[in-house]
Amino acid sequence: MHYQNERTSGCRISDAWTYRGLRTAILENDLLRVVVLIDKGADIYQLTHKPTDTEVLWRSPWGVRDPSRFLPTTGSPTSLWLDVYEGGWQTVLPAGGYPSSYAGAEVGLHAEVNTMPWDAVIAEDTPQRVSLRCWARTYRTPFYVRKTLSLAQGSPSLQIEETLVNEGEEPVPCVWGQHIALGGDILDEHCVISLPGGRIINHAEEFHPNNRLKAGFEGPWPWSEGRDGGRIDMRLIPPKRARFNDQSYLADLAEGWYALTNQRLKLGFGFIFPKEVFRYIWYWQMFGGGFGYPWYGRTYNIGLEPFTSYPNLGLQAAIENGTALTLEPGQSVTAEMKAVVFQAEGEVESISPDGTVKDKR
Repeated sequence: MHYQNERTSGCRISDAWTYRGLRTAILENDLLRVVVLIDKGADIYQLTHKPTDTEVLWRSPWGVRDPSRFLPTTGSPTSLWLDVYEGGWQTVLPAGGYPSSYAGAEVGLHAEVNTMPWDAVIAEDTPQRVSLRCWARTYRTPFYVRKTLSLAQGSPSLQIEETLVNEGEEPVPCVWGQHIALGGDILDEHCVISLPGGRIINHAEEFHPNNRLKAGFEGPWPWSEGRDGGRIDMRLIPPKRARFNDQSYLADLAEGWYALTNQRLKLGFGFIFPKEVFRYIWYWQMFGGGFGYPWYGRTYNIGLEPFTSYPNLGLQAAIENGTALTLEPGQSVTAEMKAVVFQAEGEVESISPDGTVKDKR
């Protein structure tokens, strides 16, 4: 906006930016800086803790690419997504995981709203609070999706509200998730993951030579069985030199939250979500072990990704196992979430709905 009040203190917001050709918005308060790629899925590309200059989101080795200016050399429905995957945090809809087909439509990897431009407006702009409202419509399924990102002065929490609407005239299933990749400055072997209980489900099949987990294992958090028969504490983060690459799913959480705390930095990231909507957390474990395309051993990150459904094998697999979310004609579903960057000494005991973090000291 040409006549926007350009404050230098308090909460601030601007959608008058471009980054690598993409319309971009920036939200800030005294504690957090949030960068949103409006023209690429309204992805959250940066979430920075300003007092310590700590970035909590991971970035891919190639960074941001404008899908409209990039001509891939093949039409693989997996590569088309990966070639423009910048890391960070995507809204995933209507299908999570690998390509599949539904109702005569091919649905690619993590399709489809995070590779398309969204509309956006500044919904609130005061020194006390700022909000950015973004929306889009899918093109191979009849969904309307809207998300609003808000920051309040003095708060370490980014508030997110997402709403899905089935604009079709028949019931339509989907997989809906928050594809949150953590890394940046916050991830190393001093980190610990905290969860309110739950059950571990390892991916059903070995999919890479660098898998360390026993395929198909199920058991209570935090202990998993390794491929070699050993016992593995899933709360702990291996270093990059470990060269592991695994995928697990977390189910039956008592409450809707998780936390990652770096005990060396005494800084953590927590996420609060409605567990009645997002019944699973996909736990992507990329500890330097992703050899071959597209990682080539360069990546060190995790994904802790609340999803309606599992596994990461696409919409058709979720339909077949009964975990897909089905919306009736005209039905809407809303999820209210918070991402909080907090200071703590060690493991987290709980995160309250208002974002208050209690550690185990």
